[in-house]
Amino acid sequence: MLLRATNILALIASILLLAALSLEIIYYRELKAFTSWFTIASAVVCLIYCLDFFVLMAHAERPMHFFVRNAYILFLSIPYHALAVYLAIDLSHTAQMVMSGVVVLRSVMALYITLRWLIERRTTRLLWAYIATVVLSSYVAALLFYEYEAPVNHDVANFGDALWWSWMNLTTVGAEIFPVTALGKTLCVLLPILGMAMFPVFTVYVTSLYDGTQVAEGGDKPKTD
Repeated sequence: MLLRATNILALIASILLLAALSLEIIYYRELKAFTSWFTIASAVVCLIYCLDFFVLMAHAERPMHFFVRNAYILFLSIPYHALAVYLAIDLSHTAQMVMSGVVVLRSVMALYITLRWLIERRTTRLLWAYIATVVLSSYVAALLFYEYEAPVNHDVANFGDALWWSWMNLTTVGAEIFPVTALGKTLCVLLPILGMAMFPVFTVYVTSLYDGTQVAEGGDKPKTD
């Protein structure tokens, strides 16, 4: 129960973090530094992630082995942005975005861990992992695209344009919005690659459902000589 409670708490923290980052980029994009409330929110979320990590380690059969194999999860759970603010380290806006992106990656892991514990069937878990990956990837890419493209790209008038651009590129259809920044061009290449890599996962899920249905129907039929 404690393990599931911390997993669900980490999931809630992930949603709150994504919402805070969205508000910070969409409504406070003109600011050169993140607001203090976002710094506090990210620090609290990171503390929840650290708690979730150590609870998982305590429930592992070999805690030290778990720590060594999953040290990267703890690395992604450290509140780098809050530490930089507390230590009065002057960071560029790009560096702050990178630190926030590290925490967003940890939120994706928290979502996966929660799905793994809440969903027992492997095929259903695969579907939800696919949906979560596609939705989060396109949304975070849209946030980054809007953050860097909107000030210099006249085709990006609002966040809806960035979100549409992200979805169209993830589905490999393409959009009529052409990036002009280095980050935008990089995302324009990575999103179709991610879309092509993730589509077979959905195909495997549909195939698994079909095979399971065929086996069930075959088992119900009477055997004949």
